[in-house]
Amino acid sequence: MWKSAFSYFISLCLLASFCFVLWVVVSHDYHWEAITPYRANLLSGWLTTLWLSTAALVLSIIIGALLTAGQLSGQRASSLLCRIYIEGIRGTPLLTQILIGYYLVANAVGWDSRLGVGIVVLSCFSAAYLAEIFRAGIESIPQSQWLSARAIGFSEAQTYRFVVIPQAVRRILPAAAGQFANLIKDSSLLFVISVQEFTMQAREANANTYATFEAYLPLILGYFILTFPISLLSRHLEDRFHYED
Repeated sequence: MWKSAFSYFISLCLLASFCFVLWVVVSHDYHWEAITPYRANLLSGWLTTLWLSTAALVLSIIIGALLTAGQLSGQRASSLLCRIYIEGIRGTPLLTQILIGYYLVANAVGWDSRLGVGIVVLSCFSAAYLAEIFRAGIESIPQSQWLSARAIGFSEAQTYRFVVIPQAVRRILPAAAGQFANLIKDSSLLFVISVQEFTMQAREANANTYATFEAYLPLILGYFILTFPISLLSRHLEDRFHYED
């Protein structure tokens, strides 16, 4: 009984907090006409964020899968190098990685594409987290599943394809979806190398009009449109890969 009452109390507090914040936001005196001339720039920035986030998401999955394979390969040198990479990336700020990636590494090899460098740095950063998510998902599969697959004559590749990966996918989806959403939001840091993405355009609109809320509030809707489909797709895939343990 007390659990149900506590649950209702928490739900009521959350609902009240949400309504209060919504009322504060809606009741503010906005001057949307100030940023009307910048609506094309904001749309252009949103489309840039969509493109670079999609490219970085695909590339990060590939790199993350390779890092996972390296960790689980059984080769000590490969596993060690992958661990050093993962811990190094996860233990340092993304902002610093972006600056080093563009102003030091990219300039050293003569690559001057800010957008391209931003995609690669975002991918490498997110891949380190995805590799750990993938590894944990695979290692969470009970040993009995591996032994059963071998008992019926599956090769290692067949064991991964038909037994391990389908089960691991369902287990990693929530964490992976969260990381994908973070990748999209982390793309806002690319303003430090002057990539004209969504947040950069909002910053410029704010700097020119001093309409801070009018410039930044569209970011809420814009990023929500980008991240919410990931949550829906994750739920769909969870249902698709659902099985009885």
